[in-house]
This record gives sequence, structure tokens and C-alpha cells, in this order.
Amino acid sequence: MIKRIYKSVTAYVHHPFSSLIFAFLFFIEAIFFIPVDPLLIIFCLQKRERAYFYACLATFSSVLGGIAAYFIGAMLFDSIGLKIINIFSSTATFNRITNIYHYYEAHAVLFAGFTPFPYKIITLSAGFCKLPIVPFIMYSLIGRGARFFLIAFLIKRYGKQIQRMIDKYFNYFVIIFTIIVLLCMVVLK
Repeated sequence: MIKRIYKSVTAYVHHPFSSLIFAFLFFIEAIFFIPVDPLLIIFCLQKRERAYFYACLATFSSVLGGIAAYFIGAMLFDSIGLKIINIFSSTATFNRITNIYHYYEAHAVLFAGFTPFPYKIITLSAGFCKLPIVPFIMYSLIGRGARFFLIAFLIKRYGKQIQRMIDKYFNYFVIIFTIIVLLCMVVLK
């Protein structure tokens, strides 16, 4: 089933509105949980000459979504933000992240923007903690950009080998990715 989804997404890369939908998914990824890294990999593999374009689109869309989540955290935390936190995490984890923010401030955004740690938890927390918006945006751009441009660079450079690896070990990659997502959810709970 997952292989069929992969094939359908791969075919969808060539749709006239694919870049718009791609940007939208990266925007909402910063607010809700959507695993977008595989989407970036698929788009970059299918159109390697546009890999950096997709990394740039992913970065800016994700950061714009992060800004929206920041304001949800800052202004609508009790009505919307807390519900999102409780879906993907726990109040105890959120409080722990809040304490980390107060200690490390915007550097936590840089770390979370680059790592597989769910960006939406970071963005909502940053708004709730009232981190200064300019460093939040700057560190989000650096963290998300580094992550997405690293993927684009690797695919641009080693695209054929990566494509062969994905075709050969697809099921293993899905299992590993699922385990990473589940581990992140366990850590957050």
C-alpha cells in the first residue's frame, strides 16, 4: 500500500499545480504533523535540476507555517494551541520545552528546525513563551534551510544512487522512518 502511495506521489510531481500543493503541505507541516521529508526527497529525485528550488520552497513555506504557529501559540494558545499540543504531545513535555526555551531561547529553534524533532511543537511553544519574533524567524530559516538544502544537495549529487537505494530498500526505509516517528511521539508524550 505504501509503495502505491509512493508511486502516485511520484507521478503527481509533474502535475501543473504540484509546486503549489508542495508549498501548502510544508506550510501546514509547521502546524500539524505531516511527514514532509519524504515528499521533498520524491520531488528532488523526480526533478533533480530543480532540487534547490524545492529546498527553497520547502524552507520558506515551512517558516511561514512556523510564523503562523508562533502566533497561534502567542494569541490562541488556550483555544487552539493547547489542543494541537495534546494531540501530538503532552502538557508535561510542553512544560519541559518551555523551560528549555527560557534557558536556551532562540538556539532551541535552530536545533529543532534542523533535527527530526517535530517543528510544530517548537513553533507553538516559541509563541507561547513570547520568544522575540525576529530571532525566531532567523533561526527557523537557518535550521529549516540547512535541513532541506542538505537533502537537495545529496539528491542533486547522488540522485541516481539514492534512487536505486530507495527502489531496492524501500520497505526498510518505511520501517525506519515509522520507527523514528514513533520514537519522537513516545519522547514527546
